[in-house]
Amino acid sequence: MIMSTMSGAVLEFHRAGKLRVLAVASPTRLAGLEFPTAVEQGFPDLIALQLAGLLAPSGTPKAFVAQIAQATRMALADRDFQQMLIEGGLEPDLDSTPEKFRRALEGDLAHWTPVVNAIGLKID
Repeated sequence: MIMSTMSGAVLEFHRAGKLRVLAVASPTRLAGLEFPTAVEQGFPDLIALQLAGLLAPSGTPKAFVAQIAQATRMALADRDFQQMLIEGGLEPDLDSTPEKFRRALEGDLAHWTPVVNAIGLKID
């Protein structure tokens, strides 16, 4: 499952008037939110998706992964559940698959690894 997200905490601060969101870094506006994208604000290369999904250990049987994916699709098909996610700053990808999520994660690694290395980030 892939979902573009905005932190619920950020939304709470915004709704309380304690923070003003200028833009989201997704390629398109997030459903149910009024925020423009960074691209719309004049920053065409500022796209950084925050993804949420389900992960399993390497070697998990494919049948088990398929069963979880099917259950996830069934949950995401529920309109009330979709609305709850959207109101919380999540935008569900109803066409998501385990393979699509894997490719998204690989893309993030490829994109951000040089940045992490360039600035010398280390895990303590």
